[in-house]
Amino acid sequence: MTEINSVTTLTRDGDVDVITLNSPPVNALSAKVREGLFEGFKAAGASDSKAIVLICEGRTFIAGADISEFGAPGGAPTASLFDVQNMMENSPKPVIAAIHGTALGGGLEVALCAHYRVAVPSAKVGLPEVALGLLPGAGGTQRLPRIVGVEAALDMVTSGRHVPAKQALAMGLVDELAEEGKLKEGAIAFANRAVAENKPLVKVRDNNAKLEAAKGKPEIFADFRKANARKFRGFEAPEANIKCIEAAVNSASFEEGLAEERRLFGGLMMGQQSAAQRYYFFAERQANKIPDVPDDTPIRPIKKVGIIGAGTMGGGIAMNFANVGIQVVIVEQQQEPLDRGLATIRKNYERSRTAKPEETEKRVGLITGSLSMEEAFKDVDLVIEAVFERMDVKKDIFTRLDAICKPGAILATNTSGLNIDEIASVTKRPQDVIGLHFFSPANVMKLLEIVRADHTAKDVIATSMKLAKQIGKIAVLVGVTPGFVGNRILAQRQREANKLVLEGAMPWDVDRVLYDFGFPMGPFAMSDLAGLDIGWVKEKSKGETIRDVLCEMDRRGQKTGAGYYDYDENRNAKPSPVTEKIIHDFIAKSGRNPRKISDEEILERCIYPMINEGVKILEEGKAIRPSDIDVVWVNGYGWPVYRGGPMHYGDQIGADKVLAKMKEFQGSMGDDFKPAASLEKLVADGKKLADLKGA
Repeated sequence: MTEINSVTTLTRDGDVDVITLNSPPVNALSAKVREGLFEGFKAAGASDSKAIVLICEGRTFIAGADISEFGAPGGAPTASLFDVQNMMENSPKPVIAAIHGTALGGGLEVALCAHYRVAVPSAKVGLPEVALGLLPGAGGTQRLPRIVGVEAALDMVTSGRHVPAKQALAMGLVDELAEEGKLKEGAIAFANRAVAENKPLVKVRDNNAKLEAAKGKPEIFADFRKANARKFRGFEAPEANIKCIEAAVNSASFEEGLAEERRLFGGLMMGQQSAAQRYYFFAERQANKIPDVPDDTPIRPIKKVGIIGAGTMGGGIAMNFANVGIQVVIVEQQQEPLDRGLATIRKNYERSRTAKPEETEKRVGLITGSLSMEEAFKDVDLVIEAVFERMDVKKDIFTRLDAICKPGAILATNTSGLNIDEIASVTKRPQDVIGLHFFSPANVMKLLEIVRADHTAKDVIATSMKLAKQIGKIAVLVGVTPGFVGNRILAQRQREANKLVLEGAMPWDVDRVLYDFGFPMGPFAMSDLAGLDIGWVKEKSKGETIRDVLCEMDRRGQKTGAGYYDYDENRNAKPSPVTEKIIHDFIAKSGRNPRKISDEEILERCIYPMINEGVKILEEGKAIRPSDIDVVWVNGYGWPVYRGGPMHYGDQIGADKVLAKMKEFQGSMGDDFKPAASLEKLVADGKKLADLKGA
């Protein structure tokens, strides 16, 4: 065995040289890995072997680039990825890439420079760079369509999906499947056959047949753009990926297409969107790290979960646990809402495109109902209360749970903003009480705000964080404060949106600006979708707000065909003259004159107070770090990931500019815009929002 460097070895098996990478955790293409590959192929090329196999130790083949190197200053000169690829592609003897785990991004781009690829059935391949606001920058967009065809390549590079090995075999991305657990033997056997049968040294770059089939057919690209316009809205990377594949089809040579790929890659790499998406990639992982809850904190076993409330929220929460094989019991006060809730769960599963009939039955079978808390909850490991937002009701429930549940059971509330310390105070075990704030619909939305109360035990936090991951949620630990992190910040935007309308902006003006910023919809369209009468009580309504008047007119949103907007039979919205008149009447009553409000002011007034509130939340220790706030807003409220989150966006604008504008608004519109003390200090010290520390 020859040790090429600390992560690469070269061994011999008969007539086959085997280059082995071992760079935990995922054999990412770091400078050390690239150096090892280059020197390994150089040595193997000069030996008297007849073929070369590239294989990786650990849980995966090369899983992609080393993202931590992106944007970092260059160190000592080292072999580039292009040098490695050229060495492989121009090898005078067959090169076989042996793939297990995942070959993603740069990993697949390396494998595409081998003459052949062998994989185990459990392997997956893909080019997921689009998720980081990038495109495959090492020939991936040029080689991929030459193997799988233009349409399949367009789908792969713009979705970033991971293709299972069997499908990759059918597509031609993989040449043979080896027996699971015997990849090395299978790859060496393939290499020996390649030599014995004098197989050609296939260079993917030279295969133009599938590109020729797409030449002169611009409709392929036009149709693809049209079909995906909604999904790609606002993102730069999907369009750049499409342009690269267009270049593969239309360029005079592989080199010309490759040059266009590198040009477009450079533009994305230097842009704000990719910077935001790469930031978010690390932010989501950082959210799992709780400074005072070590990784080795004991975990409480969760084998059975109780849920109070069979409504939309309770049923959605139940599905999360049944999906991963955890038994659930739902308690309601009466049989009819319990039956309705269980029936809705079944319908949700039956409508799902992912669950097979037998899987549906298995999951539904894990969820049972009961009318007795005492009977249902005596042996649960976790109980989640999901009833309506009234403190007296929740305190009554937790008093009963305290008496019913076994010692060590976790008592959780799904409240979206009530004081969990107050809820915990009625129990004799406040250390077991925690907030698990699911977002609606709970079986779909990824975010889970885990709310730490004053006495919540560390093992309860650790268990909740682990459980969130198990049920497919992205968890963020926050503190007790009205609205927690997400809704507390949302309140700032909602206040300003409503104020803007009473100053002369129309609801559709505000919605358009926020939609163009990247949100799925604006606040007024969202209100219409949810229903304007949520929390509205007819008997108490006195027409004091625009919403009151709309509800009194039975304009309660999409469900009644009218709300802030008018809707046609397909629920398509259009600005409403009725709403416009109501707004002008309110403005007239106030004695003010409506004014023309610029899009710039609408955006700044809606967004900057959110950033300022995030600073206050950190100031009060209700979030651990600025990036946690961003994770909440990307996953729970539709903040566009290509803008990173409110705190990251604040740094892109510049904290000094945010502060200056808040002071300007404070001077003209009052203390709703009073800057946080920490924001003032941050700017005075010349620091960034990212430098702030929370709890």
